[in-house]
Amino acid sequence: MEIKVNLIGAGRVGRTLLCLLQRLPGCTIQDVLSPRLQSAQDAVTFAGAGRAISDYAKLRPADLWIIATPDTQIEAAAASIANAFEPRKANTPAPIAFHCSGFFPAQQMVPLRDLGWHLASVHPVLSFADPQDAMAQFEGTYCGIEGDAEALKILAPLMSKLGAQPFEIRSDSKSLYHAAAVISNNFAVVLQAIARDAWAASGVPDNIAQQLNEKLLKATYENVVAKGPWEALTGPAARGDTLVVTQQGEDVARWDPAAGKLYKDLSRIARNLKAGASTGTLLTEHTE
Repeated sequence: MEIKVNLIGAGRVGRTLLCLLQRLPGCTIQDVLSPRLQSAQDAVTFAGAGRAISDYAKLRPADLWIIATPDTQIEAAAASIANAFEPRKANTPAPIAFHCSGFFPAQQMVPLRDLGWHLASVHPVLSFADPQDAMAQFEGTYCGIEGDAEALKILAPLMSKLGAQPFEIRSDSKSLYHAAAVISNNFAVVLQAIARDAWAASGVPDNIAQQLNEKLLKATYENVVAKGPWEALTGPAARGDTLVVTQQGEDVARWDPAAGKLYKDLSRIARNLKAGASTGTLLTEHTE
């Protein structure tokens, strides 16, 4: 079965998926569209396939459409595609369109449903800081998928062929689902930056701070994977050392008010987390 693929959006996610699909037997990369023609051309060069364009009117019909634009541009991209094509004729295969947002549901592309297309979203839970690295790391990547059943029947096995591990998520919970990924990944990076700044402010040489970062992160990762967050958590809040938590919170707040508030809030959550260790739950307090 041959699948003709069009890509809208030529950023890091789009380039990664484009290159992976180009290597898959039966997939033909057709058009790669970006408002900046050079960006589309760079994506075509990276994947070694496709035709770079910047005008929706030049798009050719395709079996699979990937919208890999920024989240806030998905709806407009879908509308622009819809304006370039006629509704699907009866007894003809329905094209499948998916976007890559972890936040918006497939319904964000509703203008394409009005054409008779099947819609889905595919969110690879992976850092796409560099397309070359993302390709090397893609094998085994979990992908949250949701949308029309007809689309998922095609996309789930397709993503598996690319090396991903697709799993279905609820359309009405995508915001919370994506927030979990942000907390797990992006916020972890933010916390490392705060720690590095705090070490620098306390007089720790940068080369030593870098080694501390590396060793602590490695040990934390290994412990969380082996034991889960409840058993892996250590530190003054987990021990119930209120004096240390209070004094440190005040010291951090004097150094940086925002970091001080964060320290206080996370210490409270850490205390609740440890309290729920026996049940495997996070016992969130609603009042002080």
